[in-house]
Amino acid sequence: MDSIKFNLEAGIPTLDLRRYTQGSTEDKKAFAAELGAAYRQVGFAAISGHGVSDELIASMYDRVKKFFSLSREQKLSYSNPETNNQRGFVKFGQEHAKGNDSADLKEFWQVGQTNIPENADLEHYPPNVKVAELPDFSEKSNELYQNLESVGLIVLEAIAMHLELPLDYFTTKTKGGNSILRAIHYPPITSEPDSAVRSAEHEDINLITLLIGASASGLEVMGIDGNWNKVTANSEHIVMNCGDMLQRLTNHQLKSTTHRVVNPPRELWHTPRFSIPFFCHPQPHMKLDALPQCVPAGENPKEPPITAGEYLHERLAEIGLKKDDK
Repeated sequence: MDSIKFNLEAGIPTLDLRRYTQGSTEDKKAFAAELGAAYRQVGFAAISGHGVSDELIASMYDRVKKFFSLSREQKLSYSNPETNNQRGFVKFGQEHAKGNDSADLKEFWQVGQTNIPENADLEHYPPNVKVAELPDFSEKSNELYQNLESVGLIVLEAIAMHLELPLDYFTTKTKGGNSILRAIHYPPITSEPDSAVRSAEHEDINLITLLIGASASGLEVMGIDGNWNKVTANSEHIVMNCGDMLQRLTNHQLKSTTHRVVNPPRELWHTPRFSIPFFCHPQPHMKLDALPQCVPAGENPKEPPITAGEYLHERLAEIGLKKDDK
């Protein structure tokens, strides 16, 4: 299998997670330091040695492609706007980037937490949706969800080490959190898209995002110089980026970097694209107030206090997913 390919100008490092999970104390510290440096500089990194099997990833992509090949009517029967579109099918043209009126050229499927914490507010944890046409879709989705949640918790522990926090700082707040597994379908482009792209430039809402290899190129990351850099990965690696929640918590020391998915060249418009990101969210009650050690003496935090649940609802409204309360 080919090794991961990165445009060197993007400055995105590849790290082996086994240095943290199987290494010495010094190995763990070195991994945490390198991951922290990546998130401080470009907000993106890639990891190998994550333990999520190629077989599981391939089987999930197979089922995702089968789901999106269903008829429009079949897919729409699994829409759930009453959950702020956080479960089930979200139709083409529903979501748009914050501050962008043009809808993204995508449709997607969302899966949430099944290991719900005791005494959790179930308003934040609506049930997942089962697809009658694909009986094992839910089982595979949940298996991948649990695998990626486990990887995310390890990565967050390393971030806690980098920030000199207790190692369980994120674990206690994120295990059983309101994370989302999203399967995205970017259909073939059949007419001139004008200003619309598959996914307009944006930053992710959550703590960290884990992306297992997409079926086609298109992901671009904005570099420090403001230029766009292409990112291509395969199933041996998970591309991880810092989200807005982690940026808020660290008073913008760790960067939630702008990224997008661009349209392919005209000769490849007929080619669909699939991707499966995992958005790692904490439990809704977690406070995102800036950590005191991240705020310079004599300065105020860059962002006001807010909980993860409040911030999520605020952002879902901005991107067109939150149900109208009227």
